[in-house]
Amino acid sequence: MLISTSFLSSKNIPKDLTKLNETETDYIHVDVMDGKFVKNKTMPFSEMSKIYKYTDKRLDIHLMCEDSSKYIKDYAKLNSEYITIHVESKNIKENLELIRSYYIKSGLAINPETPVKEIIPYLPITDLILVMSVEPGAGGQEFIKESEDKIKEIREILKEYKMDDKIISCDGGINKDTRKYVSKCDMIVSGSYIINADDFDEAIKSLR
Repeated sequence: MLISTSFLSSKNIPKDLTKLNETETDYIHVDVMDGKFVKNKTMPFSEMSKIYKYTDKRLDIHLMCEDSSKYIKDYAKLNSEYITIHVESKNIKENLELIRSYYIKSGLAINPETPVKEIIPYLPITDLILVMSVEPGAGGQEFIKESEDKIKEIREILKEYKMDDKIISCDGGINKDTRKYVSKCDMIVSGSYIINADDFDEAIKSLR
């Protein structure tokens, strides 16, 4: 299981990123919020771009934005392996293709209330499907157990369309107790569970 660690809940981002850089986390998950798609808004790119000072881990960018084109162009400049947009956002096809034009893997996130069928038209130009197991926009929320059914449904769709090479990820409320609900994933995103742990690496290992 791949682990992508979010620092959304961090109270000291430079310190926590420096610590995470010494762990076995596979990716640093970067949450980007525009204050429109979700209520909260993250720091501007001019500040976010300084992440390279504290970590050389590959980045897993999650854009919670109405229209992600501007953000894609910015975050493509960083050490990004994945850039994920939402199926509920605008200009989905154009933005997925824009991500790929930078030779970065494209991701498509789906909110808890959105039917899985919404992602199907975009599967050919999507490398990763991100299942939101909480409402997007804030860390520390409780895992929505019905997400397990959505993950299984997506896995079946990928088999049906012969697209088993796609990565399924899950984000929200994941800890050592809820880990059992996401066993069908290839990657999981965890934030507060790791960031609030005394030992980051022990927390990461408990999710593998």
